[in-house]
Amino acid sequence: QVQLVESGGGLVQPGGSLRLSCTASGTIFSINAMGWYRQTAGKERELVATITRDSRANYDDAVKGRFTISRDNAKNTVWLQMNSLKPEDTAVYYCNVRDRLWKVLAWGQGTLVTVSS
Repeated sequence: QVQLVESGGGLVQPGGSLRLSCTASGTIFSINAMGWYRQTAGKERELVATITRDSRANYDDAVKGRFTISRDNAKNTVWLQMNSLKPEDTAVYYCNVRDRLWKVLAWGQGTLVTVSS
């Protein structure tokens, strides 16, 4: 069983930056990809970014060029650096991990990011 703990959300003004962190524990040998998703009230949870164990990254078009995903396999941690934040980035952000067959192993508890002046 994999467990995820995430942190780093908060209130920031438009144009500001935040860094989210997510650390995995448990049966970490099963983990291939790590990723970040976000969700607002009444909306579908959507992909933000994913990164494989060998650091191949993919981003949603809405965040490409502004957000950067990274990971440290020794620390079992994934980060999401968010720059040039916009009000439409406001959401609860969740990290997750997937195995080599792309099955979701776990979700983090969520951290709220609010972008407002």
